[in-house]
Amino acid sequence: MSVPFQLAINRIFWKRWPAKILAGLFVSLLLAALAGWWFPQQVLTVDSGEVKADAIVVLGGTPDRPKRAAELFRGGGAPTIIVSGFGDDVINERVLETNDVTATNIVVEGKSRTTRENAKFSIPLLRAMGAKRVIIVTSWYHSRRALHCFEHYAPDIQFYSRPSYFGYPRADWHPKGISGYIKAEYVKLAGYWVCYGVCPF
Repeated sequence: MSVPFQLAINRIFWKRWPAKILAGLFVSLLLAALAGWWFPQQVLTVDSGEVKADAIVVLGGTPDRPKRAAELFRGGGAPTIIVSGFGDDVINERVLETNDVTATNIVVEGKSRTTRENAKFSIPLLRAMGAKRVIIVTSWYHSRRALHCFEHYAPDIQFYSRPSYFGYPRADWHPKGISGYIKAEYVKLAGYWVCYGVCPF
């Protein structure tokens, strides 16, 4: 093959290369989107398995969350539970108490209105109590963002995720309103990554 011909081939290849990259990225994003929709349990759920910790942080939201935190407390997962979330703090504290968690084992953080604030306002409380190992309790579809958010703002603390599995089966998504939460969660994952640098991986 002559040198001029080889140069011409190389020119054509490199001219088309950006288009190939864009096409590859588009296909990858499309496949990722399809996987995220069809397998959100596998994509969004992070469960660290059975662990022992110094504290549990239960995030505000659906009532299955404090029930899950109480279950972990009774099983010896941690001796203290921080209830985090404006508006849900009083309700969740009552749910914990009706599920055999004594008031002396509960710390209330009632200012946070977002997952990011859950982390930013709970972390000083965790540091004040000397907690080094912490379990985060939230819903399964929220567990990835919540865990990585806490890790992002407190890399000095070891965090674990032990989510609630309310509405986990696909058959429950529509009747229990889980589909909307799943869709919103993907948007929020991307938003937290872009706006706050909280990498979801």
